[in-house]
Amino acid sequence: MFMFVIEHLEPVVSKWVWFEYKHASKLVGRNRLIITNVENEKEAQKLKEIAYVSRMSIADVGTNPARILILDPKAEKELVTDDFKGIDFVVIGGIMGDHPPRGRTYDLLTKRIPNSKVRNLGKEQFSVDGAIYMALMISKGYKLKEIPIKVGIEIRVNEYLTIELPFAYPLVNGRPLISKELVEYLKKDIDKDEAEYIRLGYVKSIVEY
Repeated sequence: MFMFVIEHLEPVVSKWVWFEYKHASKLVGRNRLIITNVENEKEAQKLKEIAYVSRMSIADVGTNPARILILDPKAEKELVTDDFKGIDFVVIGGIMGDHPPRGRTYDLLTKRIPNSKVRNLGKEQFSVDGAIYMALMISKGYKLKEIPIKVGIEIRVNEYLTIELPFAYPLVNGRPLISKELVEYLKKDIDKDEAEYIRLGYVKSIVEY
């Protein structure tokens, strides 16, 4: 049974990052999720609530690269069920997406593990938890094209304001798969945190609240 790995590649575990990681843990189970490259000890302790945690990068643990499968939007081949054969770790870059994408998964992760198996999830960019869901479903025998997705969703804050998320989200029972806690955060608290970011000049970690 392979493990899911989130290689943490953001400067801090922000609230947004935390909600996506936490949702990923709910999707696959705490015992099948490892979060690597977590250097901050307080953040590591917090993340241990939802996953196994390592300070080391997955690139440095000494695992045979041939037994590592990396999900990278820049990969040439799409992910299929047979790709999971002989795999110990399915690795997702813990990166908050850019629109348009800047290829950070390749720069920060894929090229550090030559000879690993590298696959994409189609042309669209998914959230961390969405990518894990897609991989989980494909590992169970689904084809990529059989999993419905919605590209771009709107979070209605009030009758005057909506927040647009330009990424792809799997549809489960016709509804986009997204953390409920993240949706509530976007509706109620993100404006306050963005104001703090402007005032402080940096994004606060989840352990600073």
